[in-house]
Amino acid sequence: MAKTMRIRRDDQVVIISGKDRGKSGKVLRTDPRKSRVFVEGLNIIKRHEKPRSTGDMATASPGGIVEKEGPIHVSNVMVLDPKGNKGSRIGVRRTDEGKRVRFARRSGEEVD
Repeated sequence: MAKTMRIRRDDQVVIISGKDRGKSGKVLRTDPRKSRVFVEGLNIIKRHEKPRSTGDMATASPGGIVEKEGPIHVSNVMVLDPKGNKGSRIGVRRTDEGKRVRFARRSGEEVD
């Protein structure tokens, strides 16, 4: 069984390697089976799509060359520390009430 990913949807992350190194953005979605994340506006790839019609022209896809976010391996991103604006590793601890809380190891602040 694969280890769970500590990065979740809507986290603010910074890219630590690759062509977009140093840039930051919001996680749109995750793929835990492949250990990949999709970050808004980063790792842009181009795909050729055929025009598709669903009967309703409002939802029809015109086709052509489409730019969209590509996957990034989870080891190449770090969550932004809420206190400073730098990357941080993520830890998990329990509160006094027994609730699991993620926190930034750099500053100790909670990450929501």
